[in-house]
Amino acid sequence: MALLEDAVADRQQRAERYAGRVRAHTPSVDDPFDVVVLDEVAFLTAYHPDRDLRRRAESAMATLTSQGRSVGFTVLAALQEPRKSVMNLRNLFPDKIALCLDEASQVDMVLGSDARDRGADAHLIDPDMPGTALVRLVGSKIPSRVRAAYVSDTDIDHMTGNYDSSAGSSAQEDTAA
Repeated sequence: MALLEDAVADRQQRAERYAGRVRAHTPSVDDPFDVVVLDEVAFLTAYHPDRDLRRRAESAMATLTSQGRSVGFTVLAALQEPRKSVMNLRNLFPDKIALCLDEASQVDMVLGSDARDRGADAHLIDPDMPGTALVRLVGSKIPSRVRAAYVSDTDIDHMTGNYDSSAGSSAQEDTAA
């Protein structure tokens, strides 16, 4: 909750600085493009036992998703249960991604009404094909099938082991130079 509320406060401060001066956000060191990642968002919106916390989470997400884009804030929310009772803010997320869904009815819940009629078959994605998804971007009613590359833990360890964050470049590159 603190992360969400801090992001809302940062968004508000940036909006106040931009008011009457800046029409569109351009990422910079001073004003980066901020991405708030919420995994298992259903815990915050439906399953957490504290009703006040659930209300605060929904309020913060609504603020960031409806007012954040123009000042460089976005929210990436992931959940396993797409029903309206779990995520009633889904229409505030313009781009939608559906991985392997359990039921045909969930396809329209995630990708929008009539998505199955337009070829979205996320409920039929083979579980043995990790990274396969259907994506519907804002402004398009036609979902596209995509597949993300698989990156192993060994690959991640190799990348992070060779990255010198203080220099902003690969340690291996520095040695070669």
